[in-house]
Amino acid sequence: MRWSNLSASPGSNPDGDSLLDRAAPAAPPLPLALPGATVRTFDTPGFAGMTFYEIEAKSLINRVPGQSRVPFQWTINPYRGCSHACSYCLAGDTPILMADGTTRPLAELRTGDAIMGTMGAGACRRYVPTTVLDHWETRKPAFRVTLADGTRLVASGDHRFLTDRGWRHVSPAEPHLPALAVGDLMFGVGHFAEPPKESPDYQAGFLCGLVRGDASGGRAAREGDAWVRADTYLEDIPLHEALRWPELPSGGWLRGFLAGAFGSTGRSDRLAITFTSGDQQFLSRVTDALTQLGLASRAPVRTRPGSSSTVELDRDLWAALRFRHLTGAAGAPLDASGVGVRKSRELAVADIAELGLTLPLFDISTGTGDFIADGVVSHNCFARNTHTYLDLDAGHDFDTKIVVKVNAGELIRRELAAPRWSGAAIAMGTNVDVYQRAEGRYRLMPEILAALRDHANPFSILTKGTLILRDLQLLEQAAEVTRISLAVSIGFVDETIWRAVESGAPSPRRRLEVVRRLTDAGFPVGVLMAPILPGLTDSDESIDQTVAAIAAAGATSVTPIPLHLRPGAREWFASWLTRNHPELAPRYRDLYGSGSYLPQAYQHEIGARVRMAARRHGLHRPGPAQIRAVDEPPATAAPSQLTLL
Repeated sequence: MRWSNLSASPGSNPDGDSLLDRAAPAAPPLPLALPGATVRTFDTPGFAGMTFYEIEAKSLINRVPGQSRVPFQWTINPYRGCSHACSYCLAGDTPILMADGTTRPLAELRTGDAIMGTMGAGACRRYVPTTVLDHWETRKPAFRVTLADGTRLVASGDHRFLTDRGWRHVSPAEPHLPALAVGDLMFGVGHFAEPPKESPDYQAGFLCGLVRGDASGGRAAREGDAWVRADTYLEDIPLHEALRWPELPSGGWLRGFLAGAFGSTGRSDRLAITFTSGDQQFLSRVTDALTQLGLASRAPVRTRPGSSSTVELDRDLWAALRFRHLTGAAGAPLDASGVGVRKSRELAVADIAELGLTLPLFDISTGTGDFIADGVVSHNCFARNTHTYLDLDAGHDFDTKIVVKVNAGELIRRELAAPRWSGAAIAMGTNVDVYQRAEGRYRLMPEILAALRDHANPFSILTKGTLILRDLQLLEQAAEVTRISLAVSIGFVDETIWRAVESGAPSPRRRLEVVRRLTDAGFPVGVLMAPILPGLTDSDESIDQTVAAIAAAGATSVTPIPLHLRPGAREWFASWLTRNHPELAPRYRDLYGSGSYLPQAYQHEIGARVRMAARRHGLHRPGPAQIRAVDEPPATAAPSQLTLL
């Protein structure tokens, strides 16, 4: 079992559990959790839905495998898994748009269900069918988002919706995350209509529409679903009563009438809903019913005397969905594939309110990375295959099940003091970010930095997190006695791309501020320009803008790292690319067809263009990955990159 090197016998911590006062009651352990591991959940919004496995590790300083291409030999990883990523969830009764145009409560979805998602980038998106890949329940503090059209969505604070300003969190726990605001315009079709109740009025209206429509020249097969429903309704309602036109029809009667009329005279074709009949009075009743239910339609048109006329609803997704949901008409499957996704003033955010309640909430993962929740485009949880080393699953576990080596401070001092330790440089941030969000609670790095300082052991840190500024004083103290190297990962400054691939990490703007603060403190800070994404951030304009911003922040060097895709990251990125930039998929298959790295010629070209930009903006040309290690790396070594999220 691969967890064996992370375990120690129970009771090996002589000081007891120092974190007990910071944690909520323990969650049930995983089946593969080791004896002696403490399993915790926290009741703060930033860690809701996450589980932390606190272990007493046997070692902290790890040797890098000899076959690795990274230019350092030793690393420290106090965490396994990454809390940079967010999870997203909604109330269980939220109606979700199915691929056939019907709706189903989020809590009732199951893996394999066909639902509607979107594909594209930013505001340029189109509706496409997709599949539910996973479904789970959690408990989180709840917020209510109210839109101008009356839509009310109950969601966790970290849930994201697509707006005219990009993906926005309802109420993020981290200040650097983009937050939803009153006035933001959401994308979608708006609030889904409540389905009809099969009341006596609805049943009477259904029978009236079906039978009168059939008598007016309807062409429905009398053994179809509509006639099966009619047989059931006739058990309670006499036909002669059902055929009467009510003087003041109720809303239920109007809904039933349109469902029955569609069963006998209606047709659907993608977004089109039409009623065809030779009876002008009947079609006038259809038009009137549509109008009273708020559905615009074209007036009956007769092409020639004695021929049938047709009433047609407006051909848009809102009308097509509303007709189906209001009436419960059978035999009207929806085909919305390729329809454009639009924003609307009716979907402006009117209010965001914290409910003060912790509620059961649900989430799904889908093939497109999103779904349609009560008429608005909603982000789902992404999944990556980078946590399998711990025998955890390849998706949700990476973001929500974090292994924490709580005895890191004790271990690092013991290992640095061991006679066999050579004092070699140690690289941190090489697997997952040591300054991920969980570090704000566990505070393992101050103890690690203090030990490295006290033993005058050289080290390097690469991070995307802003939390490194908390430990600035310790870094200054260490720099007085040993060589340290600090680097920040900034692959691009385009915030649209950042929201799409690194939304759980601080924005490029905040990372540039980290560079500035560290530089002002006297540190030479290098920037790892990683990852550079072929077809997305590798243009001359993107490279020049990124290098210019890095230079302006005071960095001393910039090292370009084009995207490389190891197993796990490869599958996650391929899924994201196919959803958001399908036109680039063939190019990526060609570029990465033979392995994890881009062809050497492409890497050399990117390197040359970054070097030219660096000269234009006054940056020194870095040596091979000089910002990743303080020891001289092998001449053939290629620097590594942080994971995308």
